[in-house]
Amino acid sequence: MTKTEQLFNDAVSLIHSRGSQYGHPMPQHSRIAQLWSAYLGYPITPNQVAVAMALVKISRSVESPEIDDHYKDALAYIAIAKTCHEAMQDNDFDWKE
Repeated sequence: MTKTEQLFNDAVSLIHSRGSQYGHPMPQHSRIAQLWSAYLGYPITPNQVAVAMALVKISRSVESPEIDDHYKDALAYIAIAKTCHEAMQDNDFDWKE
C-alpha cells in the first residue's frame, strides 16, 4: 500500500470513528455555521465550515509538512464538506436546528 493510499484509508477510518461518536456531521457543522455567521455578520453554510477546517489543516501542513495528521484531517474534512453539501440538497434530511 502506498503512503497516499494509507492516508486515504486513515481519513476514512477517522470519519467512521467520529461518526460513531458524534453521528452525522450536519448538525455539528450547521451549529458551527450559525455561530460563525453570527460572528462574521454574513451567512456561512455547513459545507463551508468543513472546507474552512480543511484549509486550517492545509495551513498547518505548511509549518510542519512531515506530520501526516494534517493531510489525513484535510482529506476527512473535504469528504465531510461533500457529505454536508449532499445533506443540504436532500429535502428529506432534517438538518436545520
